[in-house]
Amino acid sequence: MVVATPPRKPSVSEDGPGVNTEVSETDAGATSTQSHLSWLLHSMAGWLDNKALSKTTDPDAEETFRVDWYRILPFMGLHVTCLAVIWVGWSPIAVAVALAMYLFRMFAITGFYHRYFSHRAFKTSRAGQFIFAVAGNCAVQRGPLWWAAHHRHHHRVSDEVDDRHSVLQHGFFWGHVGWITSRKNFATNIAAVKDLAKFPELRFLDRFDNVVPVLFGVCMFLLGVALEAWVPALDTNGWQMLIWGFFISTVCVAHATFTINSLTHMYGSKRYKSKDESRNNVWLALLTLGEGWHNNHHYYPGAARQGFYWWEIDITYYCLRMLSAVGLIWDLNPVPPHVREANHLA
Repeated sequence: MVVATPPRKPSVSEDGPGVNTEVSETDAGATSTQSHLSWLLHSMAGWLDNKALSKTTDPDAEETFRVDWYRILPFMGLHVTCLAVIWVGWSPIAVAVALAMYLFRMFAITGFYHRYFSHRAFKTSRAGQFIFAVAGNCAVQRGPLWWAAHHRHHHRVSDEVDDRHSVLQHGFFWGHVGWITSRKNFATNIAAVKDLAKFPELRFLDRFDNVVPVLFGVCMFLLGVALEAWVPALDTNGWQMLIWGFFISTVCVAHATFTINSLTHMYGSKRYKSKDESRNNVWLALLTLGEGWHNNHHYYPGAARQGFYWWEIDITYYCLRMLSAVGLIWDLNPVPPHVREANHLA
């Protein structure tokens, strides 16, 4: 969400000689404090409702590299809270749940936010679409419309100056994670996702994108409480499960996802000629359940499968095939043989 810039300090009047309208240092300090407090309150409103500040600034303003520190406090808090593991400790069940939640939410991002909402690589029912959106929202990577709009923009201008997370254009840190701190990148570009924006339930999730993550965190806490009461031998509790199952797992999913924006445009091999530096990287494919076959994907982005050959492990695609087998999704876009075999680099 875009946040308004605090008003400038009032200047000396130009009404003419004899008119003293200078602002005292005390008044100026009070004005500055009030404006920053107002700015903070507005940002806090934006944490709850992404449209709370939709009219405070021009979304086309040149603020591409301006970090909105107030708006990203929750994101920073996710990372800092992971340090609580020092006090809550660990248990095998807590680590196992963290791993399970990593896999579940990574698949929700790769299979649903990416391959469905961004590329429409398969079809599903409206109910299935909503369930997939909720699952993706659990990963705390904002709403489905925002995610898809940014990703579609990335494909249009990949590794060009306008690519907001190109490591080649803007450096590794900005391309990996810095871009999401920019106030210009908070708003959802509805024009880029008109096919999705016609569904009010998706617009609701996009507008109130913290509701599902908060409920997910509460569920993790209650799971720990229940296990402590019913199976004390597992040696866990609510706080431990919250830290491992929600906070640590969320941060791991986020940075694993970010590696596709950053590392797969730096390290790996190129099978196909493309306008960008997208690369295939087997290690990142394993980490992200198939997203590491990035050169394949940029060459033919509409396919449900990103590992084009049988030896290219694509766990997301295997899971999508299982969902297709039970009728929850259908019409998975294939990789045509003539596409797969053409345009190879020498």
